[in-house]
Amino acid sequence: MCSTFAALSFRVDMKKINYIGFILLLLSGLTFQAQAKKWTIQECVNYALEHNISIKQTDLDTKVANIDKNAAFGSFLPAVNVTGSHSWNIGLNQNITTGLLENETTQFTSAQLNANVDIFKGLQNQNRYRRANLAIISAQYQLTKMRDDVSLNVANAFLQILFNKENIKVQKEQLANNERQFQRTQELVNAGSVPRGDLLDIKATVADNKQKVILAENAFLISKLSLAQLLQLEDFQNFDVADEDYEAKQSEVMFQTPDAIYKKALEERVEVKLAKANLEVAEKDVTIAKGAYLPNLIGFYSFSSRVGYADRVTGRIADVNNPYSPIGVVDGTGQVVSVPNYTNVLGSPLPFFTQFNDNKGHNFGLQLNVPILNGFSVKNNVERSKVALERSKIALAQSQLDLERNVYQAFTDANGAFNSYESAVVALEARESAFNYAKERYAVGMMNAFDFNQAQSLFSNAQSEVLRTKYDYIFRTKIVEFYFGIPITKKP
Repeated sequence: MCSTFAALSFRVDMKKINYIGFILLLLSGLTFQAQAKKWTIQECVNYALEHNISIKQTDLDTKVANIDKNAAFGSFLPAVNVTGSHSWNIGLNQNITTGLLENETTQFTSAQLNANVDIFKGLQNQNRYRRANLAIISAQYQLTKMRDDVSLNVANAFLQILFNKENIKVQKEQLANNERQFQRTQELVNAGSVPRGDLLDIKATVADNKQKVILAENAFLISKLSLAQLLQLEDFQNFDVADEDYEAKQSEVMFQTPDAIYKKALEERVEVKLAKANLEVAEKDVTIAKGAYLPNLIGFYSFSSRVGYADRVTGRIADVNNPYSPIGVVDGTGQVVSVPNYTNVLGSPLPFFTQFNDNKGHNFGLQLNVPILNGFSVKNNVERSKVALERSKIALAQSQLDLERNVYQAFTDANGAFNSYESAVVALEARESAFNYAKERYAVGMMNAFDFNQAQSLFSNAQSEVLRTKYDYIFRTKIVEFYFGIPITKKP
């Protein structure tokens, strides 16, 4: 019975262990997949466009341009302001009821509404609104240009990683070949077939190859760091890119003429569009500045009222203490002329809204301002805007020249890079044949170790040169395609 229970318990425990092991294996697999994520060029570009700091700053400029547009639209609306006050006057004040100076505390409440609107302002408000719309277009072009620049930088960094990764493979392959050659030479030295000096040469070559592997790995890490910084990633050591296969083949764009590519770039690229938008903004600035020469007509309206809290006179009664007051004497008779005396009857102040309604007043009209002499401020502003306009014209012409030069330069560089790649491929084939021939001669003792190492080193350099020229051509071709309107992430 005990043995049966023990066996059953063992089976149950084994099920728990297997279940826990399965969960741990699953979690470890998920962790490995998370760490082993490899980024494609499309993912890198998309992530950079979303997180790059320069793009975020330029996007804020676009938001500011939209705020300026709202401000320009607001200039068409009237300016309305309401003010109110409540005051206490303590001390010697004139009694508004009796007109006498008395030591008392009086209170007053007043309110006022003011409104004014530009009826005519030299069309400056209209032109400012049009300028704000042009500024938004300019800001959007600037944002597009920044996004394009970041995309190019990311693509260049991505291809640099691929080059460094393949270069590591080449260097490690050469190191493995040299280590095998070292073992082979060790056996020949032990057998007395080759001198010991050949073994030392091979040993030095192995050490040199190890150093090249280290340098290639360092270059690979640095290239990953550069791309990770463009993407605003912190954990660059676990960052890696997908092993995408890029072929160094002729792009269809390269069969176009440079002039055709330039004309296409004038339609596609934002550099010239940005310069044109800035030119239109400068033209509006001149128009706005000239508007200050014209008269300015303003319509205004104001409403005001006040409320007092002092007692008011509600009636008059005869003064029983001093019924009459003499005012003179009749000539001839000497009769004294008197007038009756009255005393004011005071009451509480009128209700608040009654006083507010009784004391209200309106003021409205038109105000015309005609500029005659303002210390040449208007003239100087117009001249400054004209200078800025000339700068914009020069910037537009310069952007067209730069675009044309960049297109021709990119086209020439791409052709040169393709020729370099083809030459490197031919050189690699020759170096590989020479290395194979040297390997055969070295195996039969017809070549010393130094000459064999030279042949092998030239073959290794030829392999690296093919990789370098390949990715250099791919990137330069992408620049030409970029000017032609082809997305940077499209594979050749």
